[in-house]
Amino acid sequence: MQIHHLMSLAVDNSSGPGPVMRTVLVGSVVGVVLLAWFVLRGYGKKD
Repeated sequence: MQIHHLMSLAVDNSSGPGPVMRTVLVGSVVGVVLLAWFVLRGYGKKD
């Protein structure tokens, strides 16, 4: 499945996979941000 097809599903206004894909994309972005914060929060500490 191509990325263009996935993005068109995410912005589709019809009922079906549109809201689901939007939820998955937002959830994955939030997850990546939280993971990056968790991994990098101790990066500068040399205690």
